[in-house]
Amino acid sequence: MSQGWDSSIKDELQMVEQEIHRSIGSKQPILTEICDYVISSGGKRMRPGVTILSYLASGGKEVGEVVKIAAAFEMIHSATLIHDDINDRSEMRRSHLSAYKKFGLQQALVSGDFLFVKAFAIGGFFNEEIVNLVAEACTAIAESEIVQFEKEGEVAPLDVYLGIVEGKTAKPIMAGARIGAYLANADPDRIHAMGEYGLNIGMAFQIVDDILDIVGTESSLGKPRMVDFFEGKATLPMIYAMEDPQVVPRLSQLFHKKVKGEKDVEEAWAIIARTDAVERSKLKANEYAEKALAALNGLPDSEHRLGLQRLATKVVDRNY
Repeated sequence: MSQGWDSSIKDELQMVEQEIHRSIGSKQPILTEICDYVISSGGKRMRPGVTILSYLASGGKEVGEVVKIAAAFEMIHSATLIHDDINDRSEMRRSHLSAYKKFGLQQALVSGDFLFVKAFAIGGFFNEEIVNLVAEACTAIAESEIVQFEKEGEVAPLDVYLGIVEGKTAKPIMAGARIGAYLANADPDRIHAMGEYGLNIGMAFQIVDDILDIVGTESSLGKPRMVDFFEGKATLPMIYAMEDPQVVPRLSQLFHKKVKGEKDVEEAWAIIARTDAVERSKLKANEYAEKALAALNGLPDSEHRLGLQRLATKVVDRNY
């Protein structure tokens, strides 16, 4: 059996888990319970993994600081999941009830805020440049969330869609990769290159998520397929499908229905499946993965560089 992308950093990822659970302790047990529920619900830990691999592949030796910042990024990610599910009215996340469905809206909102605060408490131990990188990533998440909300119910242009993906998913991974190289005292060119790796991995990851929303199964997704379509979010396969004049009238009619039923979603799925939208989306994801791999050129050979390469392959090969 081939080794996983994270095989060289198992110990460090375990340290991240310990740092997260130490950080979410609260005098109010419900806060700790909700945060633990979200963080322990089966995430891939790709974000802290990229940060740690970037650090080690760039020559870093002492992992204490990078583990802390990697934990902070994972906590920020978990906070955004809580808030995203509330905004999207999503009932399921990774085969579990969303936090707000299980614990209530107010409790979940406060817990998301609590995670953000605890993440920035960790970030506060670092210098101004790192704090600014974390803040810029969080700003990009918030701004892209607003754009996505404004475009809900519309088939946005490709550049708008890609901008949303960049802000919500790719820029936080980019920031983590840059910080990893920065903490390893890498030169500016290497820090930039690792940022490009993180950005492109993030773009590929989200596009594949959007593909799986169409071609995946409920058991593999942990939620019903075509959720994005049902919620009025036009992802890349939908955007590409809408370029086919033969399907536009009916697909557009289904997409713009205010209230969609199961039959509407199944019909839309069948229409998209008749186009080349999924294959074109796969090609786009592969383009970003190739850009990520190219960013590793010049990085010394190591098991950690190999982990970054394996991740680029894994991201685009998930359960097609």
